[in-house]
Amino acid sequence: MSPRRAVYTGSFDPITLGHLNVIERSSKLVDELIVGVGMNIDKQSMFTAEERSELLQRTTRHLDNVVVKIFKGLAVQFVRHCGAHVIIRGVRSLTDMESEFTMTLANRRLDPGIETVFLMADEEYSHVSSSLIKQITPLAGDEELSRFVPAVIVPDLRAKLAKS
Repeated sequence: MSPRRAVYTGSFDPITLGHLNVIERSSKLVDELIVGVGMNIDKQSMFTAEERSELLQRTTRHLDNVVVKIFKGLAVQFVRHCGAHVIIRGVRSLTDMESEFTMTLANRRLDPGIETVFLMADEEYSHVSSSLIKQITPLAGDEELSRFVPAVIVPDLRAKLAKS
């Protein structure tokens, strides 16, 4: 029997507690979860793909069945390349659901053999986004910031802001 493998894609710029929540919950549903760090051409990245990958590896180290990989191009192509048939998407709100629904229909046209599974973010993370993190980091203290992102990446956020 082949392992149950799923892929969770995103830009993770930076990883938030909401992302981590979806990763932890998804990892319990499958034998192997591949977290795909992608490039969002519509967004100006704070961290490089390599930096985002390293931050994800650091924050998911406690999950034995999670692997982090960087990819370019279409998510469905990456999922297929990984030998998976399931893509996991985290949703926070109805606004997210609308854009995710459109993307799911496009993905289904691109590769009908890949199914999309949606996981709602836990209620306490439904308002957290990478965009929000970028806005509050210069203003929030470390303890406040760690209510939104894994505490281990707070120094990385501070260092990145100091350079810009």
